[in-house]
Parts: sequence; C-alpha cells; structure tokens
Amino acid sequence: MDVIKEKLKLLPENPGVYIMLDKYQNVIYVGKARVLKNRVRQYFHNSPKPEKVMKMVENIANFNYIITNTEIDALALENNLIKKYKPKYNILLKDDKTYPYIKVNLKEDFPDFSVTRKLKRDGCKYFGPYMGGISCKEILDTLQLSFSVRLCHTQINSKPKRECLNYHIKRCTAPCAHRVDKEEYSKQVKKAVAFLDGNYKEAEALLKSKMFSASDNENFELALEYKNKLAMLTKLEAKRITALSNFIDADIIAYASNGLYSAVNILVTRKGIMQGGNNFALDEAHISDAEALTAFIVQYYSNHEIPSEIIVEDFCEKELLESYFKEKFNRSVEISFVKQGVKAQLLKMARKNAQEYLEKSIDKIKHRDDMTVNACIRLQQLLQLEKYPRRMECYDISNVSGVDKVGSMVVFIDGEADRNSYRRFKIRTVEGANDFASLQEVLTRRLQKLGTEEEEKFEKPDLIIIDGGKGQLSAVSEIFHNMNIEGIELVSLAKREEEVFTLYSDESIKIPHRDFSLKMLQRIRDEAHRFAITYFRNLHSKNSLSSVLSEIDGVGKAKRIALMERFSTLDKIMSASVDELAEVSGISPRIAENIKKYFDENL
Repeated sequence: MDVIKEKLKLLPENPGVYIMLDKYQNVIYVGKARVLKNRVRQYFHNSPKPEKVMKMVENIANFNYIITNTEIDALALENNLIKKYKPKYNILLKDDKTYPYIKVNLKEDFPDFSVTRKLKRDGCKYFGPYMGGISCKEILDTLQLSFSVRLCHTQINSKPKRECLNYHIKRCTAPCAHRVDKEEYSKQVKKAVAFLDGNYKEAEALLKSKMFSASDNENFELALEYKNKLAMLTKLEAKRITALSNFIDADIIAYASNGLYSAVNILVTRKGIMQGGNNFALDEAHISDAEALTAFIVQYYSNHEIPSEIIVEDFCEKELLESYFKEKFNRSVEISFVKQGVKAQLLKMARKNAQEYLEKSIDKIKHRDDMTVNACIRLQQLLQLEKYPRRMECYDISNVSGVDKVGSMVVFIDGEADRNSYRRFKIRTVEGANDFASLQEVLTRRLQKLGTEEEEKFEKPDLIIIDGGKGQLSAVSEIFHNMNIEGIELVSLAKREEEVFTLYSDESIKIPHRDFSLKMLQRIRDEAHRFAITYFRNLHSKNSLSSVLSEIDGVGKAKRIALMERFSTLDKIMSASVDELAEVSGISPRIAENIKKYFDENL
C-alpha cells in the first residue's frame, strides 16, 4: 500500500484512464475519469462504496494511468482496454449476439437485397434489426414474391446471362439477363424499400391478389404460401406502436441494480415498430450507476446499430455520450430523458423487464462466479499454484492413425472461455500417430512467441493444462526445460479417473467430483478436445476417408464404398449412431459397433 499512497500524491488533474492491478500484475479493472486525481482517490478513501467495489479494492496492489486529451478520448480508450485485458471487475459483453439486418446498396444500378449481421459504414442502407421471432429469410421471400427484386449477387454487365428459375416463376425480373431496364427495376426497388420501412399496404394487396389467383387456378400449395406471408405481415403490423412516430428510430435502455449485481434491458424500435428486446445480466465494480450504464452503452454500440435516439434513465451521462457518438462515429444521437408520453411508458416497461431479469439472474450470476473466478481461486489452493491462474491454456491432439494430425489451444480467462484467443495447429514434423511428439511440436511453436512482438496476441499464460496423464506431462515438461520457460505452471488432467498430475509430485491429485474447480478443468479439457476434433474433421478430405475406414476391423473395400456413398463425409460417419451405420448395405450390427468404437477411442 506504500506504493499506492505515493502514487496517489502524484495523480494529475487531467482526464484519462486508470488501470487497477492485483499482486500478480493482472489487470482487474479499467476505468475512465474526467479528473484522474479525484476519481482514483475515491477508491482508497473510507467513504461508503458499493460492495462489489470494496471487494475489488481489497485486491488492488498497484495501479497505472494514461492521460488523454478529453474525457471522450478516455471513454473510447477505456472500452478498448476492457476488450484487450478482459478485467474481471468490468462489464464485458462476451457472448452478446448480433441480430440480422437486411442490406441493400442503393447506389448500384440493379441493387440486390441480402441478410447480414455486420453493420459497416459502406454507404449501404440497412433495415432491422429483426428480432422477436421475425425471420429475415421470410422478409426477403416476401420481397421477391411482391416486388420481384433480386436476392442473388450475380454481376450484371454488358453481356446478358441466361435467366434462372426465379425469372420463369415470376420471382425476379432478371436484370442480369437484360429483361428489365434500370428505370423499371428502380421502381421495384423503391417499393421494396418502402416495404422495409414499414409500408405493408401494397405488399398486402399484391399478396392477396396472388393468393386468390392461385386458389382460382387450384394451385393450393402456392395459395397457402401467399397466405403464410400475409400472416407474417399481420405479425409485423402488430408490432407497430400507434402513438409513436413512423420516423422514430430509438433504443430504450433501462438499468436495475441491487448494489452488487445489475441488469440492463434494451427495447428496440425502428420506424415506430417494436422490433423486440434483450436482457443483460452484469457483474461489475463501478462506483456509480451512471458510470456503469455509460460503460455498457459504449460497449454495446461498438458492434450494434447506433439509432438516432437513445431513451435512458435520467442518471446517464448524457452530454458525454452525445459528444462521444458525434466525435467517434460522426453520428448525432439524442440521449433522451423522458417523464411522460409513450416514450416514458416504454422506458417504464424496459425498467420493469430489467428489474425482473435481475431478480431471476442473481442466482445465475452467483453460480457463474462459483464456476469461474471462485473456481480459479480454489484451483490455486488445491494445486498449490504460485499465482492465481487468470489465463489458462489447454492443449489437445487429434488424429486417426496418424492421418491429418492437428493440435488445439483453447484459452480461459478467469474461468471463462475466451474464444477469440483460440488457436489451431497443423502438425508439420511428426510422422505417424505420436501424440507425445505432436504435443511437443505444438508447445514449442506456441512458447516461441513469448518475448517476441507476437506476445501481444499470445499473452503469457499462468497455467498450461495438458489433456492426458504423466506421459503427456513429461513430454511437455521437456520442452519447458529445453526452452528455460519460467513463470508458467504446468499440469495434466487424465480422463479416466479425472486425476490431476503436477511436476512436484509422482502422486496425482484427486479433486472431488462435485468441486467447481474440477468441473472448470473438465470444461477447458473438453473444449480443447472439441476444438481439435472440429479442426481435424475440417481438414479430413473425402480422399482420405477411404484410408481411415480401412483401419477398422471388418470394413473392406465394398463396405467402405457403401459407407462413403451413404454418408459422403467422415464427419457424418462419426456422428452416425450404431443403428444408422447398420442400415448401410453390408454393415452388420457388429461391424457398426466396431466403427463406432473405433472413432470413440481414436477421437
């Protein structure tokens, strides 16, 4: 604490970002400040603080800071550093899903319509997000049925192409075959865009006309298709909020907290239509709710569409966020505090959703803590590790009879999967099925990155876990010895008895099966196994399938051909049940069991 006391005296009055470190020099929290001197000192005063903040302060051994020109720059830097370091006391939207949009480039002569989940500043027009059970595929299908616009990406040039089936069934006017001119096609596109903007009347009239025509011609299957599309339009129309302007694109964000945990609910409206909503359970150590909500909004909109208006709780940092969106995204976003009217009713609805979700999520958040951070603390104690295993890497090898050998590296941060850091290795130097040598190659290639420029992407792990027993552990420890690796702990997890082997004892450590720390080890081991198998299956071409099958007792040439004709890929054979395998001509139940057993034992 003497180091901290001295640093507190030297803090500047500039805006910036502060970085809290634990005794192992792990980044445990990143925050932004308008005045660094005032904000950082708050953590170490005896003034009342939220429980989560007090827990975090107990683990602070040091801190650093970065001065920025403005608080807006500090907000942007805070977001980037959170993504980089993944601190355990910050909000981190790790598995946030993005919703689909419909994209069209109106600058093209003959625009096509497509589905995307990535929003880019490319001049294209995006419609959505589509949530709450509305299918983008259904929307596009309705566009084609109603307005005959194209959904393909075929290049259109001076040489006409041959018309496809969609032209003949009147789903597309075939601009690629020069069957429609630019002016006429632009009229179709204009109507399609109006539909996506919420004007369903023309599409509804067209679909009804086509439905009755199909029915009169006794084409009842086609008539039913039109009827289903009309039902979808009714569902879309039901989402319209009658008291909300058709020109309003707004997200409504409500925040609920119990002092230890918090939750956010987002309702999305586009063109006066309620698209749907989403909930987020948060576990963070911000000093104020305003700070927590601002950090969430910045993270959320780093990979979501930014609306023209965000309706929020009145404690939100309004001016800061408006300036941030303007400066960093060149977007004029109105941060609205509302007290009455339909917008206030929507905020009240979002607030109720957030509160209910928080109440339901508290046990889940506590359980997540037990399965992750607390499991890491427990593992450190049980295995007598020198430091807290914040970053764990687990390795596995996958092959069948030495064919297409691959290795996998999966990464867990604070007990949770960090999928962006996963890596795959194709074994280059090992002949035959030698898992020990393959592990040595993979670990050598990975550890060679330490101390180089690539360490930025391949951060030094605290703990390396090997899938296997004492043999695998010894093979990897040789690499550690030869490369003089220090500061990284090494253990292996044997599958049969779930024993943990370390370098400090010939005896294994048996962790109780219900212990969360063992369950965490099993999760990372199983994830490494899954990741290796996935890579192996992707590499395994159809050409090598026959040679793999030839290794199985009772599977001759005729049976191999029958299996390949029935399943076509190794992946499908491996996924098939014994009964499905036995349905193949020439494959008896006994041989089917041999095939299943072979893949279970080798992968």
